[in-house]
Amino acid sequence: MASNRIGRINEEIQKELANLIPNLKDPRVQGLISVTGVDTTPDLRYAKVYISVLDKSTGKEVIKGLKSAGGYLRREIGRSLQLRYTPELVFEEDTAMERGARIFDILSTLDIPEDDGNDESAE
Repeated sequence: MASNRIGRINEEIQKELANLIPNLKDPRVQGLISVTGVDTTPDLRYAKVYISVLDKSTGKEVIKGLKSAGGYLRREIGRSLQLRYTPELVFEEDTAMERGARIFDILSTLDIPEDDGNDESAE
């Protein structure tokens, strides 16, 4: 039951941040920024926010800008969600796309013979 509640809270925090981040006035927070996921602790004290940036060279600066605006973002989330505790936001760059592309490259270089459909071990 509690995990379902945490899942709903994660989704709501993700939606709110996706709406709030484009309106930030910090010059470091610019470009195409996506909130790819939120992982909140069961006690609602911390929320790890995964951020994906289109321009990978500015990723670290975007994270610094978001950390700087963390108090404002936390306050706005607290106003809209009305939770007992508004979680402290911890921003991390999401590297899942790079990992997936690297795995795809590795798999595409493997020389795997085609299956001809005659599987003798199935008998």
